[in-house]
Amino acid sequence: MRAAAIQLNASDDVERNLETADGLVRHAASLGAELIVLPECWTVMGTREQLGAGAQTLDGTAVSWARATAAELGVDLIAGSLSERRDGEPPLANTSVHVQPSGEIAAIYRKIHLFDVEIDGAVYGEASTFAPGSEIVVTTLGDGTRAGLTICFDLRYPELYRILALRGAELVTVPSAFTLRTTRDHWEVLLRARAIENQCFVVAPNQIGQHPGGLRSGGRSLIIDPWGVVLAGASDGEGVIVAELDFDVLRRVREQLPTLTRREPDAYDWSAAAPVTSHGSGR
Repeated sequence: MRAAAIQLNASDDVERNLETADGLVRHAASLGAELIVLPECWTVMGTREQLGAGAQTLDGTAVSWARATAAELGVDLIAGSLSERRDGEPPLANTSVHVQPSGEIAAIYRKIHLFDVEIDGAVYGEASTFAPGSEIVVTTLGDGTRAGLTICFDLRYPELYRILALRGAELVTVPSAFTLRTTRDHWEVLLRARAIENQCFVVAPNQIGQHPGGLRSGGRSLIIDPWGVVLAGASDGEGVIVAELDFDVLRRVREQLPTLTRREPDAYDWSAAAPVTSHGSGR
């Protein structure tokens, strides 16, 4: 399978973001990509008010475009994440949508771990904008590959990725808008760790550059194999990276180093773990 990660510099201009995404997705398909993944908040980036103004329902313009484009190109399209308008309080969710090559929606994942931190004086209060999801999602791609869906700050919670692997995920997608500082210091380390720990491929498109509201993302989109080897990495700027995912490599890694099958879950007494009350920072 050939997989592609799309690196964007999204703004609060939804029409412009859609136009850019469309061109890059088509370019990825022309390079032979069968799985194409967009970054977090690819439809709109900015302040809480801008995210609200650019929010859409799942039958809105963005998902309709994703469905039509996936069907036209015959690809699996993970529509990164978008600001989804729905009933409830807060009225928005940070939502990833998997569209099959048929154009049908195969899975919907709403971001579980929301980004409520302060970095270098900048406050990120995602929970004031989005309602958290509660469902762990593994979906099936057109060729039968099992893919786990995650979003950005989820990357800091290894238990989520372990559950995805135990539920059959052979690759995980990590559409992100990692901050510039944490991209520089943590992004690749965490992505490679999740790949090595769970012996799966990782496809991680990131936003890049300055966004409205003083936000700044670090780019460096990556595709990583189950041994932790970086198969493709993005340069600065908007663009596409593509890599061949060889699932024979995954099978060999899992046979040679069978960490998933040699777990000792009876020894992991989570009820005995001390509660953590302090709040860390950094996406």
